[in-house]
Amino acid sequence: MTIARRPIAVLGAVAALGLALTGCVAKSDVSAAGRLTVSSTADACSVSAATATSGTLAFDVNNKGDEVTEFYLLAEDGVRIVGEVENVAPGASRTLTVVAQPGKYFTVCKPGMLGAGVGRTAFAVSGEKVAETGGDAAQKQKALTQYASYVKDQVDQLLPAAKTFADAYRGGEDAAAKAQFSTVRAYYERIEPIAEQLGTLDPRLDFRELDAKAEGIDWTGFHRIEKDLWAPAAGAMNSDGTTPANLDWAPSTPAERATFADKLLADLQELYDHVHSDAFVKDLESKGIAGISNGSISLLDEVANGKITGEEDWWSGTDLSDFAANVEGSKMAFSVVREFAESKGAEGKKLVEQIDRGFSALEAELAVHGSLKDGFASYSTVTETQKRDLTDLLNALAEPLSKLTSTILG
Repeated sequence: MTIARRPIAVLGAVAALGLALTGCVAKSDVSAAGRLTVSSTADACSVSAATATSGTLAFDVNNKGDEVTEFYLLAEDGVRIVGEVENVAPGASRTLTVVAQPGKYFTVCKPGMLGAGVGRTAFAVSGEKVAETGGDAAQKQKALTQYASYVKDQVDQLLPAAKTFADAYRGGEDAAAKAQFSTVRAYYERIEPIAEQLGTLDPRLDFRELDAKAEGIDWTGFHRIEKDLWAPAAGAMNSDGTTPANLDWAPSTPAERATFADKLLADLQELYDHVHSDAFVKDLESKGIAGISNGSISLLDEVANGKITGEEDWWSGTDLSDFAANVEGSKMAFSVVREFAESKGAEGKKLVEQIDRGFSALEAELAVHGSLKDGFASYSTVTETQKRDLTDLLNALAEPLSKLTSTILG
């Protein structure tokens, strides 16, 4: 199955959001010291300097490759997108203008506008903090832009990773598919609430077997493939604890595997098309920053409703990877709106401090079991005491996080 590239025609709304983030700064307003050049090729992203002074910076991006490219300025965590310029055609140049605060960043290019990008390099900004202008409306638009960019980036990485995974599964390369399963799912789990807003898309992609049976729909998606890869042993029980998992079960034939693989990629293409459409941007704008805040809360609920019980990845035991990805996505959404909570005075600042402590404690406990980068232990190795510890930390974070939206709107 061929993965469709992002349609250029739908970039207008996202690009408009980008202007709100970077600011409408004329080239003449950027000092010579604040101008940098970027050369993007198929395998490199060369920036003329690795340091700059805080203030208005302009990155002049020249695409010397053969594919349409993008350029990103990422925050210190390598995930949050501070600014981006998209749709730079081969041989063309475009400029990203940002107001950069002191701190550590990364630069990266994305030839083909898919995948993790190339030439990721550290970039440092020194100097004094710069006062931001534009008022509350501009700050809200900035938050929406940052979150839209994050979601888009996760899906950009999800689609090619899923194709590699689906090809391995389709071809009977089970060891390779197993090794890729949790990584592919992490991209999806970080932004799952977006898929949940698209009617039957999330059920098609992420329903567990019993959920599909209860709803009377065909069982497809990640977990259907998971059961093929980790076929249940004789006498193994379903996640309800009563029904034998191998009852009326037979491994998929090669033809059936091809069908499930193609279906997974078609559904993920639908998600990709949505997050690169005008409709996605308009939906984010209609929900405002409360929608992002509620997304942060929703992702933590995902952990409580499946991952902590070990029912999500019943066959593979990769629940901790989904757990960590949900937490990462929740934290990202929170980081985008935290300044609005802090602006609500002493109570808002107190709430932010509580949420920060909650995330730190939960992340530290998860790190005992592994990481998304290096892999997690099977959920079957987590003791009941450790599950209780994770549950307690999850609840300790969920309580203040549940107040985030009301605080922001208050």
